Amino acid sequence: MRRYPSLTLQLIGLPVLLLLLFVYVFGGTLGDGLGTGAGGRGEYVDYVTPGILVIGIAAVAQGTAISVAMDMTEGIVARFKTMAIARVSVLTGHVVGAMAQTFLAVAVVLAVALAVGFRPDAGAMEWLVATGVLALLGLALTWLSVALGLVSKTVEGASNLPMPLMFLPFLGSGFVPTDSMPAGVRWFAEYQPFTPVMETLRGLLLGTEIGGSGMAAVAWLAGITLVSYLWARKLYNRQA
Repeated sequence: MRRYPSLTLQLIGLPVLLLLLFVYVFGGTLGDGLGTGAGGRGEYVDYVTPGILVIGIAAVAQGTAISVAMDMTEGIVARFKTMAIARVSVLTGHVVGAMAQTFLAVAVVLAVALAVGFRPDAGAMEWLVATGVLALLGLALTWLSVALGLVSKTVEGASNLPMPLMFLPFLGSGFVPTDSMPAGVRWFAEYQPFTPVMETLRGLLLGTEIGGSGMAAVAWLAGITLVSYLWARKLYNRQA
């Protein structure tokens, strides 16, 4: 983060810009289309904020893939191999750094959302559980991005591989309800991993119905974390 502050600013600035764009440009019309209350921008900022938080975490994951690829291609890992450190510490350092960026991004997005009208009614316990869900999402996407950075041959390739993660919230319930989508798109939106995460966050922060989304979100994120960790470890041991 110290070496490349512009990358950190870019990763945090993107979700903020998306939040402002959707609230102030599209929010009036989309808020009226929700059909769940008074409508308008005030209602839409409450609806869209969980999706923007997910995009913010996915953006940090893209930066992690770039950082890992830079380390693997610029020779610094070869120097680490001559030092008395645990092999796993190189990957762990990236994960810890990415989690710090994740919580920084979440804090900035929440601050801007509150400034433009986001009004959660969650209590202390709901906020604690929501923080846990965000942390688990950050951990899952971070390990996945570490693996993507290791599998990439170039830094440019590492910057492109995680891009679908940032688009999945658009193909879920992040910006509009899934029941407003055509049948085929709706099926994908309802069963992809980000939708239960966003529905869980929405339920915790705004008191909407969670149903089975909580269990589905935890199952998806735990599975992604485990598979990505094992994949990343295998790739790193092979290359290092």
